[in-house]
Amino acid sequence: MKSGETLECDTIVTATGLNIRVFGGAKLIIDGKEIKMSEKFLYRGMMLDNVPNLFFYGGYTNASWTLRCEITSEWAARYMNQMDKTNSSICYPHLPSNHGMKPKNRYELTSGYIQRGIHLIPKIGDKGAWGNYAFFPDLWGYATGNVEDGVMKYE
Repeated sequence: MKSGETLECDTIVTATGLNIRVFGGAKLIIDGKEIKMSEKFLYRGMMLDNVPNLFFYGGYTNASWTLRCEITSEWAARYMNQMDKTNSSICYPHLPSNHGMKPKNRYELTSGYIQRGIHLIPKIGDKGAWGNYAFFPDLWGYATGNVEDGVMKYE
């Protein structure tokens, strides 16, 4: 201790903290090929580029978790309604291989568990719906956005 006194103990518990496990550690496989989350960009914070029919919910790091979940559920409903209208069974945000997108600092967190797991999570882009990840820009995007934005593909 600071005083120089020694405190005897029976047990020492060490902990390294949380570790990120995207989708609880489940593997995402399409047509027999594993999808690496860290190689994907997030579209509107809820879909992975070129991965069909997968909507997932995650919260904000700088606001209420449920705010993000509400916007995500509204967008997901819009896309599913558009799938019905176009008689589509698949929708996915298309990101061409020559996109030129640069990843932004993901989630702007310095927590140890984020830094240890940053190589596991999807990228946030530097353009449009690939880069918004804050409540007010997301809310504006939802209010003014269109399901036929040229990015979302329906098949």
